[in-house]
Amino acid sequence: MKIAYFDCPSGAAGDMILGALVDAGCPLELLRAELGKVEVHGYEISASEVRRAGFRGMKMEVAVPPHSQSHRRLPEILSLIEKSGLSSRVKGQGARIFQRLAEAEGRVHGEPPDRVEFHDVGAVDAIVDVLGSVIGLEALGVSAAHVSPIPIGQGMARGPHGPLPVPTPATLELLRGFPVFDNGIQGELVTPTGAAILTTLAEGAGSLPPMRLEAVGLGAGNRELPIPNFVRLLLGEGDAPLSEEAVEPLTMLETTLDDMTPQLFEPLMERLLEGGALDVYLTPVIMKRSRPGVVLTVSCLPDRVPILTDLIFQETTTLGVRWHEHRRVRLARELVRLPTSHGSLTFKVARRGGRVVQVSPEFEEARRLARERGLPLGTLLEELRRDGWAAFRDSP
Repeated sequence: MKIAYFDCPSGAAGDMILGALVDAGCPLELLRAELGKVEVHGYEISASEVRRAGFRGMKMEVAVPPHSQSHRRLPEILSLIEKSGLSSRVKGQGARIFQRLAEAEGRVHGEPPDRVEFHDVGAVDAIVDVLGSVIGLEALGVSAAHVSPIPIGQGMARGPHGPLPVPTPATLELLRGFPVFDNGIQGELVTPTGAAILTTLAEGAGSLPPMRLEAVGLGAGNRELPIPNFVRLLLGEGDAPLSEEAVEPLTMLETTLDDMTPQLFEPLMERLLEGGALDVYLTPVIMKRSRPGVVLTVSCLPDRVPILTDLIFQETTTLGVRWHEHRRVRLARELVRLPTSHGSLTFKVARRGGRVVQVSPEFEEARRLARERGLPLGTLLEELRRDGWAAFRDSP
């Protein structure tokens, strides 16, 4: 299984991610050809080697005439992606990234995601950065992406409506649940586009996962900083090939609670899931002196243990957290766009031994569709699952 690890000591932007992918081996001509399948024209994409703090890296440039820039909304961007000739995997991942961007901007501005008018994100260069990054990962054969802790910068940044605190509000929304830190550098280090790409595609965040290192790519930022301004991409082979399930370590955190107000459990579970928990559940138990209580169980990858332990201590009345190590088998999976009787939708497809064993519609897309069309959600999900399986049976 090919693994990509994005190391971000000086932050991340869309062009830096794209530059790292090209520097690691994604052919520029392939990138141009694939991006040409999207009905966005009038731009030129180029790559050049630059120096930052004495080290070389790849700098991507998207030259766009001023009249070609457009303040698009989410439905228009999703339509461009859907009508393109890109692969179903690229379409699905690109749509997810823009959906998360719209949701983050919507929360910040108090508007529904479909009503948000992007200023920077809807521009041609952002579309190139997002779709180009997904195309690059597919071209390099990456099946799982991971990201390092991300520095968020200090001070103020220039926004379309005036100065904004760093990190900008939308960037903060996108970074929820991911490890961040302050490296003391003034200025905007992480853009919303960069944050959306990494946090949407990353399956894990924290330390470098075990791999047999095969390639390294450096994507350069625009500015000279006190440290080399690069996103560093490490490519390597993991333990399991794409066609097989992966066996990986898993940690279970537990604590028993008998004096906590029940209304606090729902926000606790939300915070734990935002913090990187894979699953959170409550089990009613009878404790000493016949007191009713609840066992809180949190499953996570080992690198999330410190963060989730801190959250449990902050959000509960417990005085102790125990944990134990497990191993789990995780099926190879991907997100693809499939045709249905209600239009093209994103599905999660799981395989074992190269054989498709699960085809499930993305729940949030299905829920949004049910609300828009006044359909019962349960009935719609059943229809979509049938359509998803039919799409695989009908494919060559």
